[in-house]
Amino acid sequence: MINIRNIDLNLLRAFDILMDERNVSRAAERLSVTQPAVSGMLTRLRSSLNDPLFIRSQHGISPTPRALELAGPVKKILSEIEDILAPTTFDPKESTMKLSIAATDYALKVIVTPLIYALQEEAPNIRISIQPINDSQTFALMERGQLDLAITTPDSVHKELRAKTLFKEDYTCIMASGHPHAHKNTLTLDEFCSLKHGIVSFSGNTFHGVTDTVLNSMGRHRQVTISVPSFLSLIEILKNCELCAVIPKRLICGIDGLATITLPFEIPGFSKIMAWHERTHYSPAHIWIRERIYQLCDKRS
Repeated sequence: MINIRNIDLNLLRAFDILMDERNVSRAAERLSVTQPAVSGMLTRLRSSLNDPLFIRSQHGISPTPRALELAGPVKKILSEIEDILAPTTFDPKESTMKLSIAATDYALKVIVTPLIYALQEEAPNIRISIQPINDSQTFALMERGQLDLAITTPDSVHKELRAKTLFKEDYTCIMASGHPHAHKNTLTLDEFCSLKHGIVSFSGNTFHGVTDTVLNSMGRHRQVTISVPSFLSLIEILKNCELCAVIPKRLICGIDGLATITLPFEIPGFSKIMAWHERTHYSPAHIWIRERIYQLCDKRS
């Protein structure tokens, strides 16, 4: 039977960081102690838990099955202890928290950028890091404390994450203001299909999207000549050539040099949601941040 008196919070924190880093040197740096000190903590943990926990590997250390089993509960315990000891109120003006957000370029432009502008005034000392979203890794990153929020879609969110819908988005057709068809309010279906189009593919290797699915159901097709992995890049391309594109409406707000044309058919829109892990659900700071994001999105709906 494990003697709980042999395990203190410092050992659990060391274990948690070793699980994150899988490297003794980097763990020592994060803990602000020497490498031998981390090795000593690991020795005590191994003795207390009667398991090697980590095995040396080519690129650092690899966790044993027992360590993997303990990783989630230990991180949850440490997070709960932090919440217990944290102040019960949150002052955005004084906060120096670090906030990490995963987002696509669409979400960065439409949701995260307005948040950054708002925080410059309301919480000037909060640090924000933005990373590309990877739906397959979001839950694991949140569980390890390496990600706080994800801006994603309902069908992509992990079932164990909490989530809230921010808004629903629709599509429109855009082209450069100097495009031969830019003076029109709408396009006929024949005109739409005859134009050259650009498309966004996050993998960058496909020329088919939701617009093409709708067209195919009508027995039609369009000319897609450019495929890029970024909406913002596509918008810049469109400004200087005779291409058009079907783009989420909120993306083009405040952008000059573009004409908006009504589509001659309907394309299903999508919802954007904000997702977070249970470990930050009751944190006053994170509650304030989530509410601020929701307010900013609500203003633009």
